[in-house]
Amino acid sequence: MVKVLTACGNGMGSSMVIKMKVENALRGLGVTNFESASCSVGEAKGLAAGYDIVIASNHLISELEGRTNGKLIGLDNLMDDNEIKTKLEAALK
Repeated sequence: MVKVLTACGNGMGSSMVIKMKVENALRGLGVTNFESASCSVGEAKGLAAGYDIVIASNHLISELEGRTNGKLIGLDNLMDDNEIKTKLEAALK
């Protein structure tokens, strides 16, 4: 099972949107056995160690470095489905 955590500044909206886009991208890549969650970057600092992939905006990703043995994915454009899918595909290899 692949565990993915998405984070944004406050955990109110962007992280949930990214989570839904990540779920769609994973399905598009043929990954069906996954678990996903969303939260604020502050919460993610404590939760990241329990996830295989942690995704946040590029300007927040540095706050999560060293907090997980999994892969960190920084996004330039949170709404870009292609960027999300491409970066997820690379992280899953």
